[in-house]
Amino acid sequence: MVQVSLPGKVYQCVPGFESHLQAELRRAGVGFSAMGRLLYVPEPGPEPVFWHLNSWLRPFRLEFGSIGDAATALRGIQRNWAAVLDGCFRRGTLIASKLPPIGGKPRPFPWLPGTSPMGAWTLLDEHTLVASPACSSPFPAGVVEFVQDREGPPSRAYLKLWEALVRLGQWPKAGESCLDAGSSPGGWTWALAGLGAKVLSVDRSPLDPAIAGLPEVTFARRDAFSLLPEEVGRLDWLFCDVACYPPKLYRWILKWLESGLCRRFVCTVKMQGSGPESLDFETPKLLAGIPGSSLVHLWHNKHELTWMYPAD
Repeated sequence: MVQVSLPGKVYQCVPGFESHLQAELRRAGVGFSAMGRLLYVPEPGPEPVFWHLNSWLRPFRLEFGSIGDAATALRGIQRNWAAVLDGCFRRGTLIASKLPPIGGKPRPFPWLPGTSPMGAWTLLDEHTLVASPACSSPFPAGVVEFVQDREGPPSRAYLKLWEALVRLGQWPKAGESCLDAGSSPGGWTWALAGLGAKVLSVDRSPLDPAIAGLPEVTFARRDAFSLLPEEVGRLDWLFCDVACYPPKLYRWILKWLESGLCRRFVCTVKMQGSGPESLDFETPKLLAGIPGSSLVHLWHNKHELTWMYPAD
């Protein structure tokens, strides 16, 4: 077997948003080559990249003879490996069957990811794989599925909130105060109230009546961005899922950070339009530049990113 370290990174595209990552890399002047739904960047640029599901931080190429050889080589590095296959499916499945299981079944919220490294690998052909023992996402291949509640929440938006909180490794405790901006019809408010938090839910559109009637919820029908920090007072958490231009969200976040009245934030950065031509590349960089924060594309995100503060 021959193993060779690869310079740079491998970016795993978000299914359906491959063109977003390609546009981002081109804008940054970074060259790349495609490996199925993976993009290999031999010389990453100085600018951060956000439109990916998972980045492979220490990639290498392995030439191997047999299925057993490939599995033995990966097991010799660490326990946890997730397959990302775009071809050679039968051979890839056989290799994966010889590796320790890593789960993948839907999980009930809340839970904490394991602390052991989660690697990823793919097959380029029947005798060549590319892998990385270190990745940016703690979830196998960047994918996380939850046991869904199909009766309580009025929308599926709560899934991206759950994912963000699991990724943060913390969530509101009973009695903590939360602002849910852009809350209608109430998916995030439902999730926060379910944790026992006190929720000020704000939107120009009404909440689902079942959510508005929860004892933990106070609803204000108004533009959330018209709320000033000193008007609301001290909060434990600020959540925002408002559909707006990213610069408007950024300015509002800065007001809250400068006020010192809130400790933790989870905000969706929604893009206008639908294709890569509609992406705002500058505002995400400003948000990611806030010390201690993180900006990612979650598995449950669509044409949007999620900003989290603090990220540790």
